[in-house]
Amino acid sequence: MSETGISMIGHVGTDVDYRKVGSGTDLSTFRLATTPRRWDRTQRQYVDGTTSWISVQCWRALAVHVRDSVRRGDPVIVVGKLRTEEWTKDGVRNSRFVLEAVSVGHDLNRGVCTFSKVARPVEAPVDESLAAAEALQEIEAADSLGYDDFEPTATPLREAS
Repeated sequence: MSETGISMIGHVGTDVDYRKVGSGTDLSTFRLATTPRRWDRTQRQYVDGTTSWISVQCWRALAVHVRDSVRRGDPVIVVGKLRTEEWTKDGVRNSRFVLEAVSVGHDLNRGVCTFSKVARPVEAPVDESLAAAEALQEIEAADSLGYDDFEPTATPLREAS
């Protein structure tokens, strides 16, 4: 299966919408505006073309980082997979392009930023030594009981008549 990889340069056109979906998966979405510019010889200046808008989806850790780093109006570069979402509303089929982001970053041609690496949380190893010591004490206590001290937990079988 082939996927359409794409990179887009533009400005964040909406506030980042962050939420948890399904079983707690992080999702951030925003609209990206990209406006082509071209040199117009007659006007001797750059002129703006028609602005294209695309929805950007960021999942998991990228969603959290985008939520904490990106604001409306920021110049960004988004790399991801282009796909189409389709739905029906009031009997009318609708569709839109969605850019499922693999990477999002500020466009440093337009400004500066400072990068802060986020440390991944490390789970502490489970200390099972207390449980092992308790189990060992139970085994030793059971070994120290004599046969006469033993109380069966199951009901004995009756002999057949």
